Amino acid sequence: MTTSAPDVPPPPAQSAPPAGDNGPHDDSTERYILRLYVAGMTSRSARAVENVRTFCEKHLEGRYDLQVIDVYQQPALAKSEQLIAAPTLIKKLPLPLRRLIGDMSNEDRVLVGLDLVPRT
Repeated sequence: MTTSAPDVPPPPAQSAPPAGDNGPHDDSTERYILRLYVAGMTSRSARAVENVRTFCEKHLEGRYDLQVIDVYQQPALAKSEQLIAAPTLIKKLPLPLRRLIGDMSNEDRVLVGLDLVPRT
């Protein structure tokens, strides 16, 4: 007497991710909450503000909130963030929190720092 296995449907086929989907680093709906701490309106601070705004428009268009905070005008905020240098860009969301120090002129460094491209 021969027995046959019960009809069991095959497991569902796994589809490849959509083109352009690089995992957690390419979520085009994720909103970025950024705070840029500057020390007055020095040329370095102005350059950081311009670089971050340009970067955000290029890479995060329509899905970011940027708050520029002068540590001289709002020292309590700077103290609560335990800043050690300015300019400092803090990515509050999406997690994990990230801090970048400098004028943000190195676009590749900012991309990695904000988790928009994987670290190599």
